[in-house]
Formats: sequence, C-alpha cells, structure tokens
Amino acid sequence: MEVRLSGEVRDGLLDAIEHAIMRWQDETQAYDDAVGEMSGLSLGERRCVSMLYNGPQTAGTLATVSGLTPAAVTALTDRLEARGLVRRKRDPDDRRKVIVEATEDTQRLCERYYGDLAREGRRRLQAFSDVELGTVLEFLTSAADLQREQLARLHPKGRALRA
Repeated sequence: MEVRLSGEVRDGLLDAIEHAIMRWQDETQAYDDAVGEMSGLSLGERRCVSMLYNGPQTAGTLATVSGLTPAAVTALTDRLEARGLVRRKRDPDDRRKVIVEATEDTQRLCERYYGDLAREGRRRLQAFSDVELGTVLEFLTSAADLQREQLARLHPKGRALRA
C-alpha cells in the first residue's frame, strides 16, 4: 500500500527536493568548471570528450548533438587531436564519414577527475534498496528528458554550445 504525506508535509518535501536538485546542478557545474580550468578544456571540448566517453561517434553526430556547425566540430576535433585526446578514422561502412574516438589519454583524464567521484557515488547508491534505486533511476531519466524537452523549446535548431 502506498503511503502519501499530508499536503503541507508533502509540499515541504517537494520544495526540499527542488532545492536539492538546484544545489546538485550548481555543484556539478562548479566541479565541471574547475575540471575545465585544471585540464585546459573549454566547455565544448569537455562536452565532446563526454560524448566520446561512451564510445566513438561520427563527426556528424557530434555536430548534431552539440549544435555545433560541421566546421566548428572539425576545429574542436583538431584541438582535441593535437592534445592526444581523440583520434579520427574513416567509417569502414561509409568512407565519406569520419569517426571520432577517445584515446587512452581521454580515459586517464576522465579517471583523474571523475573516477573517485563515480566510485564514491556508486558506494553511496549501494545504501538504497532495489526499489529505491528503481525510483532514483526513474526520476533521473524523467528529469533528463524534461531538460532535453526544455532545451529543444529554447533552441529549436539544436543545442547551443560554444566550441
């Protein structure tokens, strides 16, 4: 049986969650900004590295997801390649396409700045029950979808991101 709090108590809990989300966003932004300063990577470069962390992407996909022009993606990729953080290769199925992939240096960079954060976050999640973890996942997925929807409303032609 589902238990619901009274209106005033529930509203207080919802307010506290909203404030916690804003704090988390601010703390995440501050951390990512510090990583940018320490690593010498711009916002666009960090976003590209983040997208590549989960696997190689075509240059076209990077442009579409980031909202950058193909020329800007080329310049960004040039900078990251010069630092040894990405490499280009031709798509084996379509030689006209360029695949951009993260290098081992990217993995080391991510481990340096985000490894402990990820491990500690996972450790903290271990304290939650399976049902609670499902609720956390459901909320985070819904919140990310909401952010994407609102971003599309603000920038109908794609994500606005500086290279």
